[in-house]
Amino acid sequence: MNQMRRRDLHSVGTAPALTETSVTRPTSALIPRAAPALALASALLLITGCSSLTLDSARLSAAEVKSTLAADREALARDVEPLAGPLTMEGAVARAIKYNADRRYRAMEEAVAMGAFEVGQFDMLPKVIASAGYRNRSNDLITRSTDSVTGQPSLANPYISSSREAWTGDVGISWSLLDFGQSYYAARQNADRVLIAGERRRKALHNLMQEVRAAYWRVVAAQQLLPVLRTTITDSEAALQDSQKVEAAKIRSPLEPLRYQRQLLENLRLLELIEQELSTARVELASLTNLPLASTFTVVEPAADNNGGWLQQPVEQLEEFALMRNPDLREGMYNARIAQQETRRTLLKLFPGVSFNYGFRSSSDSYLIHRQWTETGAQISFNLLGLLSAPAQMRLADTGVALANQRRMATQMAVLTQLHIARLQYANATSQLARADAIVGVDNRLAQQVANQEEARKMTVLDRVSQQSAAVLSQLRRYQALSNSQAAASRLQATLGLEPVVPDAATTPLSDLTTAVAASMQSWNRGQLPPAEAAP
Repeated sequence: MNQMRRRDLHSVGTAPALTETSVTRPTSALIPRAAPALALASALLLITGCSSLTLDSARLSAAEVKSTLAADREALARDVEPLAGPLTMEGAVARAIKYNADRRYRAMEEAVAMGAFEVGQFDMLPKVIASAGYRNRSNDLITRSTDSVTGQPSLANPYISSSREAWTGDVGISWSLLDFGQSYYAARQNADRVLIAGERRRKALHNLMQEVRAAYWRVVAAQQLLPVLRTTITDSEAALQDSQKVEAAKIRSPLEPLRYQRQLLENLRLLELIEQELSTARVELASLTNLPLASTFTVVEPAADNNGGWLQQPVEQLEEFALMRNPDLREGMYNARIAQQETRRTLLKLFPGVSFNYGFRSSSDSYLIHRQWTETGAQISFNLLGLLSAPAQMRLADTGVALANQRRMATQMAVLTQLHIARLQYANATSQLARADAIVGVDNRLAQQVANQEEARKMTVLDRVSQQSAAVLSQLRRYQALSNSQAAASRLQATLGLEPVVPDAATTPLSDLTTAVAASMQSWNRGQLPPAEAAP
């Protein structure tokens, strides 16, 4: 029996498939098959060497920086309508809405959020996967078998069941019920994020309008006051030189010209501070409206229609309107909905996953009898250990919802506080503006009287210069009070969630946008509120 077993083993060991002539190949036949491997290894070494970057190779060159900056300047100035004639308040706000760089950035953020929402909707669809592949072996896939009863090697010759090279192709559809649920709630969250981006764009618009209105009134003040201011500075410097000559000649007592110079220098200091404050307003307004920073445009002083129209509205009605349209509060509501959707996504993770698959397969393997076939399958999976973390996940989700609700309530209180403060500031600014108008009238009449007395040789040049300085300061304070009044009105409008009603600032012509802004600002100056239910 042992001899027969040895003969069987010897016959297996000397089977044709394992002989030197059938399995072993000459060296010359192996070289062509080793060449692709050597070429692949060389290519990998070359790629690895090229991928090693240094700090100098990653640093931006001067040419790259210059070209990028030039492209940015060209993009900012592209399609910007040049200014023809004086700039009005409505035109400045309209230009800021249409051309301001930060405004464009906020609009692009909203577009990105919309793109994420549209892309996320495709995650709910089944996955259709197509794949193709190629394989190649350097030798045949030869296998031997073992008798399942005796455990001994089979007497049959080793066999080949696969070609050395083959092409494969698959087209299949896979759909998971759990992934569908996750994608559904993720899509709803992305939809809320789009709306949040819209609310942030509205808030940025409110802040932009505040900045434009404040800068515009500073430019108005500079345009009206700088000529008089520079004339007064010139007169003061001339009077200072005359006083210094009198002091040097010792015609009078030394105390009198020194006091005279001290008063003149103090007036010059105040006048120069005013000039410095007003000199930057034009650049700020040009930046906000995307005009050339070095441009010398003129502005039109609008009528001061700040007649306290908002003070005629009941506080309760303003509170209701602000709570309905304030962007910060609406963003908090959307964040609370996102937290609630996240709770539902967390609950879905506790359910078993059910997936369905269907695919068409093909292969060029010559040993296959059926080279094309279809497969259908269904699978259910459940993470048992996920049950251990389920309570913690639910507590975390509930805490997120509670946090979002608490943030919304805090925002509601902040909005109401901001509304009352803005209304009080608006009332105080309106009162200060009326007082500043009265002071300007008195100072102007005083300046005229002093000028007349100086011509009659009854008053000195110092008296005239001092009174001119006081008149300029009164004018400045009047414009500051007017600017503060407009800023307070802008803050109140921003708290109420008011903005010009325009369909699309990017596509609306500048003239139509200016008309819409003018209509909105006129209604705001009268203290008129649109319907609270109207969508912002």
